[in-house]
Amino acid sequence: MAYQGKRVYGERSRGRRRREGAFARSMARVFLFPALLVYLELVLHIYMKTDLGYLPIYLLFGLSGGLVCSMLALPFRRQVNSLVAKVLAVAISLIFIVEIIAKKILQSYYSFSSLGMAAGNRLGDYADVIGSTVLSTIPLILLVMLPSILLCVFGDWLLGFERLDIRFAGLVLAAAAVFHVVGLGVVHLPWNGELTPAQLYRMDSNMDDQVEQLGLWTMLRLDVKHMIFPPSRDLDADFSGLEGLGGGSGSSSTGDGSTPEAPDEPELDTSPNVMDVDLAAVAAGTDNEEIQWLANYFNSVTPTRKNEYTGMFEGYNVIFFTLEGFSGYAIDPELTPTLYKLANEGFVFNNFYTPLHFTSTSGGECQNLLGLYPKNGNPATLPHTGELGTNLYFSLAQQLGREGYLVQGYHANSNMYKRNLSHPNLGYDWHQFGVSDQEAAQQRARGALTNFDGLELNDSGKLLWPQRDSHAITASVDNYIHSDQPFHVYYLTISGHMPYSNNRIVSPYREIVRQLPYSETTQNYIATAMEVDKALETLLDELEAAGKLDNTVIVAAPDHIPYFDVDTLEELAGETFGSSEDLEYLRESNINFDVYKSSLIIWSASMEEPVQVDKVVGQVDILPTLSNLLGLEYDSRMMAGKDALSDSEGLVVFSSRCWMSDRGFYNSFTKTFTPVEGVSMTQEEQDSYVSSMRTLVGYQLSSTEMIVENDFYNVLFGAG
Repeated sequence: MAYQGKRVYGERSRGRRRREGAFARSMARVFLFPALLVYLELVLHIYMKTDLGYLPIYLLFGLSGGLVCSMLALPFRRQVNSLVAKVLAVAISLIFIVEIIAKKILQSYYSFSSLGMAAGNRLGDYADVIGSTVLSTIPLILLVMLPSILLCVFGDWLLGFERLDIRFAGLVLAAAAVFHVVGLGVVHLPWNGELTPAQLYRMDSNMDDQVEQLGLWTMLRLDVKHMIFPPSRDLDADFSGLEGLGGGSGSSSTGDGSTPEAPDEPELDTSPNVMDVDLAAVAAGTDNEEIQWLANYFNSVTPTRKNEYTGMFEGYNVIFFTLEGFSGYAIDPELTPTLYKLANEGFVFNNFYTPLHFTSTSGGECQNLLGLYPKNGNPATLPHTGELGTNLYFSLAQQLGREGYLVQGYHANSNMYKRNLSHPNLGYDWHQFGVSDQEAAQQRARGALTNFDGLELNDSGKLLWPQRDSHAITASVDNYIHSDQPFHVYYLTISGHMPYSNNRIVSPYREIVRQLPYSETTQNYIATAMEVDKALETLLDELEAAGKLDNTVIVAAPDHIPYFDVDTLEELAGETFGSSEDLEYLRESNINFDVYKSSLIIWSASMEEPVQVDKVVGQVDILPTLSNLLGLEYDSRMMAGKDALSDSEGLVVFSSRCWMSDRGFYNSFTKTFTPVEGVSMTQEEQDSYVSSMRTLVGYQLSSTEMIVENDFYNVLFGAG
């Protein structure tokens, strides 16, 4: 009997241990994905050096999202549970890896809604950069994949994956809901910052801030939610205090403080650059809250005034270059003499900045061509205007097209950022590589789309990449230079595209640049600038031979700086700007903003002497400045940019919502304003000025999306 009692006790003990083991395995399976998501978020945030103060938020949302994932691997047969868990773990880990690499290469995390645009781009052009980035991050990739690898190898042995009652899965889902609600409560605590977690939770933009404060998992979840249920905008409509900001300040735009007006000339017309549009009536006559907000906002903006430069280039031909990856620090009187001449003998902008915004090149083009800051998130602004067919009434192509100009645009590359849609919609007869006759015919309703013939191809008929900018000029100049009409031509260059370690553009200039006292990457970068210089020289020679140089204005501005190669810019400038890593991740808290300083060229051979412009100028200012110089009718209230030659105050807004004006620099990270030398403000004046400017900056950044989504210019001016 004693033996039988011991046997019964042993069986009960083993049974209890089995039950305890089964319970432990069940709990391990429940917390498998919460642990995985928290682990991945921590790895990402530590690697990206983001603010860990937001840890409670993405910890709670990670627990909630992880429990949902765990629930999916509980109620099925053992083999199915095992497969679901392993596939989910690997997929989630790969998403984190892809997002980290995308951030390193393209400066932005990619949401699901942006995958269409990414798929449409020729990522093969980035093959070298992608390959080197993947190789350099192999230790991180292994660290991210480690839990998934362990799960695939040891998961069946450790976790069992037995089928659990569906009611237990329901309890897990309920726990996920509890963590989610607690997370929402933490989100709505009074956090500090220009953009708080509560604001970001309601937005479909500012993905970098969303990842930092809410977590990558939550950013992606919100993206899916907003694709189904678009977010409602919190329209702050307090326009008081904006009067005078950005409008006429009474100070001159010229460096010497003088206004070059001869006493015997007629009185100068300094009337506002506005159009006959009753914005108050537009606001009163619509039920659309966003159109109403835009009309009231623009009605509160102080317009810029006409000035001594209004109509200076009226009737001139206009050739506009957006220079890929260019920085003014590369301009040299001997190595790039044409660039040097144009930058120093026309309008000389001594404080021109090219702030990085969403989607680098496309975002830079948005600023250059629309005078607006791009939306900080998907859908990317300029491609989206092409998809929607948005009326871009103030684009230079449309303004000059209405004046009877021949309007053409060229890009010596295949389709990227849906330019086959956006640039014809801007008003250009758009030429790019690889356009079929069928595609051109289909596009005709939106605008002219043409294959860019005469480019450099290999023996298989494939486009050599990158193309030489000088060759692009040679292949296209005869299409317009002998026109009886005045012409406006736009070039988006390609020779300056990264990477600079292995760029076919370097070859013709290798002997020259190898003699320079710089690193090889910097030497190669200079070679790409020399190619741009050759392209401009070729164009000027063609214009002179055609007798059209004196009545042509040349405009050239970067799309963005070479953000992958801050060391190169430091070598060229002789300054310290911060690390390339900080700039790649747009950690502007660690950046010297002079890294964005560059050169804007507005030049004509007809100018007898240069004009110095000392005010702060940005890319968004190019379009209104040209509109005024060309004597075009436009409304200066309806763009973020201002005429740089007017007496308005200069302003440049950066991605982090830091901003720089003629009066000083505002640091959004420290919430401090530093007046420039010579500016004296009481603390009360400074507080009032900073408060109003922060509001204005927020309005400038948020208005672009509403203009595009509501086709606002079409509401005002009609489809014609």
